[in-house]
Amino acid sequence: MKARLAKLRCFLEHQGLEAVVINKLENVTYFSGFSGTDGILLITKSSAKLITDFRYIEQATKEASLFEIIEHHQSILNKVSEEIKLEPITKVGFEGDSFTYNEFSILAQHLSTFKLKAVGLDQLRVVKDDLEIEKIRKAVAISDAAFDYILTVIKPGVSELIVAAELEMCMRRLGSSKPAFDTIVASGVRGSLPHGLATDKMIVEGDLVTMDFGAVYQGYHSDITRTVCVGRANDKQREIYNNVLDAQLLGVQTVEAGKSGKEIDAVARQFIIDAGYGSFFGHGLGHGVGLAIHELPRLSPSSTCDKLEENMIVTVEPGIYLPDFGGVRIEDTVVVTNTGCQVLTSSSKQLIEIGGNP
Repeated sequence: MKARLAKLRCFLEHQGLEAVVINKLENVTYFSGFSGTDGILLITKSSAKLITDFRYIEQATKEASLFEIIEHHQSILNKVSEEIKLEPITKVGFEGDSFTYNEFSILAQHLSTFKLKAVGLDQLRVVKDDLEIEKIRKAVAISDAAFDYILTVIKPGVSELIVAAELEMCMRRLGSSKPAFDTIVASGVRGSLPHGLATDKMIVEGDLVTMDFGAVYQGYHSDITRTVCVGRANDKQREIYNNVLDAQLLGVQTVEAGKSGKEIDAVARQFIIDAGYGSFFGHGLGHGVGLAIHELPRLSPSSTCDKLEENMIVTVEPGIYLPDFGGVRIEDTVVVTNTGCQVLTSSSKQLIEIGGNP
């Protein structure tokens, strides 16, 4: 945490600020170690305070050892404002993408003589340290094991909801604190929905089944998507699958430190365009993963990342989604290196046909 605080204080100096108020939970955890769901950090050049309520005082004391723990009894923003006024400062940053308008209005009212400036701190989390990479590696291993298990569950007559529940329960048994996000299970024609959450639809023979899910290990997320076929795949299903797989492999091969998010996205996207399915791949190629399931950097046509850096962690997840037919998405989580990337996800990407006749 000392290195992270030093990095933050250097950032504040470059921004011309003397302090920052942090309320985004991922950033609260990143800079303090506190994993509770109610807390705000006030960090200056020489002090670090964590304001929370009675429920979290003991937890905060154990987790945020570098911070002075301050209890609030009514309004946390009122208490934050009081603490700011105790500091010899006038220029204060706040997380512009996290504070609501009402929350900012309360701060501005209490701190009318202070200069308040919106800042973004998420970019300070994009390069992962060794401990973060190991935690994500563990989360990925949990989701890989859950995929192996779910292959024994999927069959005609099983609902998407059951598949999602079994995935989540398996990950819990293996050490995941919660699902990384609402588990996506989309079968048959519902596969054309990129974010098709599980329903009570029954899986039937001939369905493609797309599953997008992840684990959370000590706060860090994994993200994996695999598409399988129940029974033997027909020629069209196999064509779509192979196009997505080839694009995904090409995307993984293109990931490397020094390349831009747009550049990497464009390589995989052009492959799908050349295959005649460009209009059916409408989302970005990938995104960062860490304390949040979606974070910087982005791999997309609108990415603002000019250069990937070593130890960034991103997903590579192209897809093709055909209305009234279904869809395919294949996704890995990878660590960026100076010579390419290391794929953390180990689940097979070859087309798996469950129960298909040889």
